[in-house]
Parts: sequence; structure tokens; C-alpha cells
Amino acid sequence: MRMTSSTIRTRWSPKPDTATPQHRRAAKAAAAVAAGALALSLSACGSSDDGSGGSTGDTDDTSNNVTLPKLDGTSLEVAAVWSGTEQANFKKVLQEFEKRTGAKVTFVPAQDPIINFIGSKVAGGQPPDIAMLPQPGAIKQAVDKGWAKPLGSEALKELGENYSQGWQDIGKVSGKPYGVYYKAANKSLIWYNNQVFENAGASEPETWPDLLNTAQTVFDSGVTPFSIGGAEGWTLTDWFENVYLSQAGPEKYDQLAKHEIKWTDPSVKDALTTLAQVWGKPDWIAGGASGALQTDFPASVTQVFTGGDQPKAAMVAAGDFAQVNIPSSMKIGTDAKVFPFPAVGDNGPVVSGGDAAVILQDSKGSQALATWLASPDAASIQAKLGGYLSPNKNVPNSDYPNAVQQKIAKALIDAGDDFRFDMSDQAPQAFGGTPGKGEWKILQDFLKNPKDIAGTQAKLEAEAAAAYGN
Repeated sequence: MRMTSSTIRTRWSPKPDTATPQHRRAAKAAAAVAAGALALSLSACGSSDDGSGGSTGDTDDTSNNVTLPKLDGTSLEVAAVWSGTEQANFKKVLQEFEKRTGAKVTFVPAQDPIINFIGSKVAGGQPPDIAMLPQPGAIKQAVDKGWAKPLGSEALKELGENYSQGWQDIGKVSGKPYGVYYKAANKSLIWYNNQVFENAGASEPETWPDLLNTAQTVFDSGVTPFSIGGAEGWTLTDWFENVYLSQAGPEKYDQLAKHEIKWTDPSVKDALTTLAQVWGKPDWIAGGASGALQTDFPASVTQVFTGGDQPKAAMVAAGDFAQVNIPSSMKIGTDAKVFPFPAVGDNGPVVSGGDAAVILQDSKGSQALATWLASPDAASIQAKLGGYLSPNKNVPNSDYPNAVQQKIAKALIDAGDDFRFDMSDQAPQAFGGTPGKGEWKILQDFLKNPKDIAGTQAKLEAEAAAAYGN
């Protein structure tokens, strides 16, 4: 769920699938409820929503719900791939930890894939104390290599009090807790320029055919329908995963995520065929395929909300974190609106990702920092700043700075354990999380040539088989 690919696919338990058919049907029903709740929550954000209804972003008034040790003289490093506003806001969370403990914390900018960055630091004998890892696969790799250290009792206490079992389990490897999911993301969203929709007479779609009709209506009004940040391959995996989850269903989704079925499966063909209904129309994409492949994620959002009533595009499929890239001149809930990713099959998708704090150097200081990041106090600071979503159920909903963000956050917490985690984030890094390689590169090539469905499936299967080793 970069930006980090932190994402909310509806997901059940991260454990192996041993459920009975009755359990699977119950889980599917629960997912439908979760998706419906999200749709109702977002549809409530109408034109009367002034975008306020929350904090103004003042983080001075912080609660004190967690006990931390005195760490005067302690120096710590935290590595993450975050940049720009996201990095600046996280640094404010670290500054509060410094204030409470006396420790000095340095943010270390990392490159993607972060697991390779961490590997180079470990090889050099200077790993950071904590790394923010955006994939369960990366956590497992760090554990398998002996880099990651288990969470201590104080961090586990915070996890038990503040997180649903599903979010606790996704941070475990072989049943042992290693990750504190500090940041979550809802990637089953499409943001749009309300003025463009009003001028075109377009309405929010609920189904995939509705989305195609809305896109055509916007196009006929003289505005390109979609902005796609194709320079970053994870944005394309998000498109695929939303379509696949809704169309193929959660059981197939889980099977493909584990490579229990092949990428040559007919369900993958169906999803790529559906995607081609948008990706195969270059006039519907800002800059066409070549332009999209040169557009990074922040720019893909910004170009929807700049240019007055003639922006470069009307819509962008993006997670809740897209808010940090929406210009402040555009009021969220009034000028910049959002709707759930439309249903391709019976139910709309609900896909999630997240970034977990993982300890690489075990110490009193690093354990205290992990404990801090598991607390509602830490998450509340960044929640107030916007463009952030926490899986911590004890973060006050009112801390989110606008009504749209509050409703997205409430839908995440209300879903409990009924979510699917980003499929590419569950995959081995070589397949699902490396720029210029694996799924990211193959979907970029598919964006250029969406007619080559069979060839794309064959390439995906070959890369997946090599990465999964089966």
C-alpha cells in the first residue's frame, strides 16, 4: 500500500486455508457486508460535506495512553521508503517519541525494494534499529534471513489492546509476532474531480459497466476520464487486484496470492480482459499508455485536481493516502470526492495494505519505539495530519481531519478481520514488489499492449513460478 503500496482487499485470516465450505461462505458474506458498509460510508460524503468535521491538524494536544521508558543518550534509526509529506508527517510522530523518552531518532530514507536496502545495511554491519516493511513477504524474508527480532512484551500488550486479531496475525511469521502494522491503506477507492463530473452530468458508478458509462460521459464532455501513475508498477497491481477480487471472488484471490492456481488460469484471463476495457482505450488515459508510464503516483493524483474545470483527467484509482497529493485549494468532500471501486462481480472489492514496524536491532530503545508505534497516541498524531489511515482501533475517529477520511477509517475498523491484504504484497519480493521486474513490469507492458492477454498470462506465470519455487 506503496505510496507505499500499502492496500484494502477484503481478506480473511493470513493462516493457511483450512476453512470448511460453510466457513468460507460465512466469510464471503462478511466481506460483502464490509464492502457494503464502505460503499454506504462513502456515499454519505455528499455535496453537503464541507470536508471539516475533524481536527485542523494540530498535533500539540496528544493523549498519554502508553508507558515508555526514559532513554536519554539513546540513538535510534528508522528506515522507510516514505518521502515528501508522508515522511514529514511521520517525523512528527518520531519527534513526540523523542520528547517523551529523551531518545534521538533519525529517519533513514530507503529505496524500493526496501528489503534489498536493508540487506545492504546488514551486510555493512549497520542495519537500522527498525524498518517499516510494506509487505508480509518482506517480513518473512527478514525473519528467514535472521534479520528481524521478535516483539517484546510491552509491544505485544499494545497490539493486543489496540488491534484486531487479523492485523496482529498478518505481522506474524510461523506464529511469532514480528510486525506492528502502524499504517494501513484502503486501495479500493476512485477519487474524482467533482466539477468535471457536474459539468459532464456524470454520476458515481456502482458497477463496472456503470464505470465505463461514466468514463464515456466524461470523455464526451471533453475531459480525459482516467489518470494512471503507470511509472510505478504497484499502481497497476492495485487495478488488477480490485478487478480480480470482485470478479473471481475471495477464494480464488487467496489461491492466486499463494500461487496455488496458475496465472494462466481462466480467472486471470477474465480479469485482464476486463482491465483492457479501460487500458485498451488510450484516449481514456491521460497521455495515453506512454504518458501513463511516465507518470508517477503523486503526479497521477495532482493532475486530476489541477487545471480548473479542464484538468488532464477526471478520475484516479488510488488509496486513501492520495489525499496528501490533492492540492489544498481543493476541499476534500466538496471539490475532491471519492467512491468505492465499482463491483465487477457480485460484490465490490475491499483491499488493504499496510506498513509494519519490524525490529532489526533488539534493544530497550527499539522495543520502546515499536511499543510507541503500536499505541493510539502515535497513530493519532499522524491521523490529524491527513493522508494516513491506521488499523489501530483505539484511534479516535474524530482525529481524522475531514469527514471523508473519518468514514474511510471507520469502515476499516468496522471491517474487523474481514479484509483481503494486497496480493502483490503477499508475493515474494522478486515477483510482487520490485521495480522493473516481475508483476510490476509485466503489467506495465500489458498497459502498453492490452491485446496480448495470453502472452501476459504466460509471462506472469513464468515469473511467479520462479519466485514462489513451485
